[in-house]
Amino acid sequence: MKHRFETQKTSSVSKNFIISVGCFILIVFLFTTGTSLVSDKTDEQEIRTLKQAVNRGIVHCYSMEGSYPESLQYLKEHYGLTYDDDKFFVDYQTLGSNIMPDVTIIDRRGR
Repeated sequence: MKHRFETQKTSSVSKNFIISVGCFILIVFLFTTGTSLVSDKTDEQEIRTLKQAVNRGIVHCYSMEGSYPESLQYLKEHYGLTYDDDKFFVDYQTLGSNIMPDVTIIDRRGR
């Protein structure tokens, strides 16, 4: 024999379960999206910091030696420039001994 209130309890429990699962999925989605945005900002900051370090090394070399460094390797060996070669590709183009080199930094991870 069914009571009049049994149906409401079961539908109330299933309704609460669906709401709980929906809230959980929403929280996971927001967390993932937020983490992705923070990661993108961090990658952009890493590139800016590397560009500043390379330019600082170039200017320091010019002020100490009177000419711009002939290669990126020269900056690494003599001025302590370090970066993760697996993360970034640094294109270093010299234009002459008295013209500042052109530096392009590309994220190898494709971000």
